[in-house]
Amino acid sequence: MGNKQSVFTESQLETYQDCTFFTSKEIMTLYRRFHSLSPNLVPTDMKEDDKSLIKVPYEDIINMSELRENPFKRRICEVFSEDGDGSLSFDDFLDMMSVFSDSAPTDLKAYYAFHIYDFDQDKFLGKYDLEQTLKCITREELKASEVQLIVNQVLHEGDLDDDGKLSYIEFEHVISRAPDFLSLFHIRV
Repeated sequence: MGNKQSVFTESQLETYQDCTFFTSKEIMTLYRRFHSLSPNLVPTDMKEDDKSLIKVPYEDIINMSELRENPFKRRICEVFSEDGDGSLSFDDFLDMMSVFSDSAPTDLKAYYAFHIYDFDQDKFLGKYDLEQTLKCITREELKASEVQLIVNQVLHEGDLDDDGKLSYIEFEHVISRAPDFLSLFHIRV
């Protein structure tokens, strides 16, 4: 066969296929995309173990057209960043793209949506989280009283145990009544 050079070893590529919803061709496309975000930082060959530790800074990641206008771009990057600072390794980037792919199951999308909306990272969606989520969604165009009205209504309808916050199970119940919610939770490769 020709001497076609690959960015990854066969083993690396197989592992990525096993851990994502992508084909090897899509993984290579995503790698070129990742490389293009910071070509001086990201090597063209990822076969050595230490090269997988290279992270593209948050400031470069948000230059992706899919994230540039997304009001949750900071939280998305923080949630998928292994150390939480928003900088992404290729593994982090691939995880993010996999979750946002059309092939990812609804329950996985819901899991990550919950974590993206959990601004204070306490594993619940309380008033603060819901306020921040609404501010992002509406780009802060609502009055404070309107935000409070919506937050109170969401909690009234979704907080089944009346503890003043939504657990992950309660969040799943809330979004199950909004079928369009997760269909918008995607990025095309």
